[in-house]
Amino acid sequence: MCTNKVTSLDYISELSGGDPDFIKEMINMFIEQLEEFRTELRQFLKNKQYKELGELAHKAKSSVMTFGMDELGHRLKELQLKTQKLEAIETYEEHLLEFESLADKATAELREHL
Repeated sequence: MCTNKVTSLDYISELSGGDPDFIKEMINMFIEQLEEFRTELRQFLKNKQYKELGELAHKAKSSVMTFGMDELGHRLKELQLKTQKLEAIETYEEHLLEFESLADKATAELREHL
């Protein structure tokens, strides 16, 4: 089965023992979190707060990986490492655009699941 899904509920389902209410609660929290990450990442980039940008990328990485978004998790890790050394600052915007695009897809997917 070929799927273009960007999220996976495997880990959450396993964690919850398949409890649908728990899964719904986790999905709703994650959707809210994605919106907060988006807003804060944008703000930090705009204000050139690169240390905070990297710390938030690290936090976001854990959340997205919980929902099976491993590729995005790895990209957020790259961003985090770049900010620690203030390397390739010109690529930070690209990382954010990728995050936003995948966050939109994830949100749409998860809302459909609800």
